[in-house]
Parts: sequence; structure tokens; C-alpha cells
Amino acid sequence: MTYCVDSSKLKTIPLTVIFFCLLPLTVWGQESWQKQWDANVTEAKKEGRVVVVGTADSVMRNEFIPRFTTRFGIPVEYIAGRGPETFARVRTERQAGIYAIDVFLASITNISKILYPEKMLDPLKPVLILPEVMNPTKWKMNKLWFIDPEEKYVLRVFRHAQALLYINTDFVKADEMRSARDLLNPKWRGKMATDDPAARTGAGTSLADYFYLLFGPEFVKSLYLDQQPVRSRDKRQLTEWLARGTYPICFACDSGIVHDFQQEGFKIAPIYELSDVPSMLSASSWLVGLANKAPHPHAARVFANWAVTKDALDTYSRGDPIVTLRSDVDESFLDPRIIPRPGVNYIWDNGIWDFIVRDRDQLRERVLKLLKSG
Repeated sequence: MTYCVDSSKLKTIPLTVIFFCLLPLTVWGQESWQKQWDANVTEAKKEGRVVVVGTADSVMRNEFIPRFTTRFGIPVEYIAGRGPETFARVRTERQAGIYAIDVFLASITNISKILYPEKMLDPLKPVLILPEVMNPTKWKMNKLWFIDPEEKYVLRVFRHAQALLYINTDFVKADEMRSARDLLNPKWRGKMATDDPAARTGAGTSLADYFYLLFGPEFVKSLYLDQQPVRSRDKRQLTEWLARGTYPICFACDSGIVHDFQQEGFKIAPIYELSDVPSMLSASSWLVGLANKAPHPHAARVFANWAVTKDALDTYSRGDPIVTLRSDVDESFLDPRIIPRPGVNYIWDNGIWDFIVRDRDQLRERVLKLLKSG
């Protein structure tokens, strides 16, 4: 074996010589990933499609998925629905030996409590090869943030402050919502709606758990029982009630649906924090997981790589205004209140693995017991 440069003599070798010696290594590295990528795309097109399980939102269906198909010419069979029902179906199919899914774009709860422990995932980290994905400077954490214990299965791509509640400003003024105690004003009894806090998962459960963590059982009882908020799991119905003033205060309305109504001119305002309630951080809308025994493995790799590029995450962020973990996605159009502030110690982040799999169930049981008591 011969070496281009004798390391003991580096100081005496002209820089031009070193440059031309190292250049083949750089070109080879580029050709290596490019050949692998091109081969994956070619095989993916032969496979004919990719099957993705994800969130039931208009941005995913109308912008994100079509952009992928336009870019690569690969059709996407997109399966969307509420988490428990969708993943129960996936579990049943797998028990029958049917492996129909390629990629999961799932919530932290479903991915950490179902997909990961039930071994439905393949390692994602080894199949990510695009330079703009692998470059740590393109990520706010200075790395790809794999949040599972082995740091290779579940990739987090969003981190943003989540609205505590929304108000219709034709009926509720912002200065009437300064602290948590304002929510207990008898004036608002029967005029609130919420994503069901008695469900096992969802934004409504997260907020109820957060209030319990901050203020204890008496506050939760007063808010969710005595104030008589109407409960629904239909996110669009909740936002319609809010927009039309039927229930002018909404807990855990869907930010994407709210955005659509705001674009139509409805006077809806988010409340991100109160004087005694810090902002909540969220990993929504989805995290990325690669299904094992995927029926279209090459298409799965292409989709998983593209889904975390600047192009993909910028598309999603503009459609459903949330903050990505990429450092190169434009955020100038976002409400600055949803961008996590450096140096702030947020006490609630629903994308932290240990909290979801270890601590949250105990908190959830306390809240459920309290809500059922009423």
C-alpha cells in the first residue's frame, strides 16, 4: 500500500499537493452516497409505491405527500386516522402475518408505547444518507435527535411551544385570560370546549395532566367538572364551535385547523402562556419511524430521507405553522411565541421519551380517576 502524504513531513509539503491528494477522497465520498441514493430511487420506482401511516391533517394530504410524489414520481398510499384505531389495525395485521406499512409518521405516544416496544421498527439511522440530512450543522441540536433509548429508531423533527388555549376575541378579550384562575371565573361556565381530557391520549389529555402537575387535583376538578366544558374528540367540530362563538374558549384545538379558520377571517387568538402557566413544548405533529419487514423497502428509505430534508419540513411548517428542528428552515413567517426561547427551562415537553414511557402513566391515572369522580 502506498500513501500520498507522509504525515511526518506534512509541514514541508505544499498545500496544493495536500489538496490534490485529499480531493479523490472527497469525490469518492460524494459518489458513494450519490450512487447509493440513485440506486434506491431506481428500485423504489420499480416497487411502485410507498405506504405511510400518519396524521389525519390537510397539510399532509394536500401538500406534503403530493410534493414527494411530484419530486420522485413515486405514489404514496397514505393511511391516516386516530392513533388507537390505526395502530390496533396494524397490530392485528402483523399478528396475521401481513406487513403492509413502510414508514410511520406517528405521535410520541404511539411510537414509544406501541411501535417501539412491540418491535415494529427497523433502525432508521443507518438508512439516512443524504448529506443535508446527516450534516449536524443543519440541525438545531447539532445532531439528528433520535429520542429512543438506543438512539437509532425514532427521529424527532419538531419542537415548538403549543398554545394552552384559543379564544374567540369577539366574545373573550385577551386581558380576561391572564392567569389560570381566570379560567375558573363563573362567567365562563358552560362556554368552554375541550379535546376530551378523559381519553388515554391526545392534546386534551396533555393539557389536563399539565394543569394537574402545576396546580393539583382541586384546580383540575374546578376547571373540568365545575366549569362544565363540553368535550369532543372531533378537532374540526371544536374549532367550528370556537370560530362561531358557540364555545368561545377552546382547550387543545388543533393548530392546523385553527390556522385554516384564521385564514378565513375568524377572530381566533392563541394563548401560549399565562402568568402562572409556562408554555408547553410539543413534538407534534409527528416523529419518524421505519417499519420493519417493509413491503417496499427502497421506497421506504427514499421517503424517510426526503421527509426530514429542508424541502419537506419547510413544506410542512408553512402549511401547519410549527417549528422544525432544522436550522435552515425559514421561520420568519411564524408567530415568534411558538419558537422555543434559548435559556428557558421549560417544565413540560411532551417529546421526552422517559417522561412518556415511565412517568406519564401515573399522572394520567390520577387525572382520569379525578375526572371520573364527577
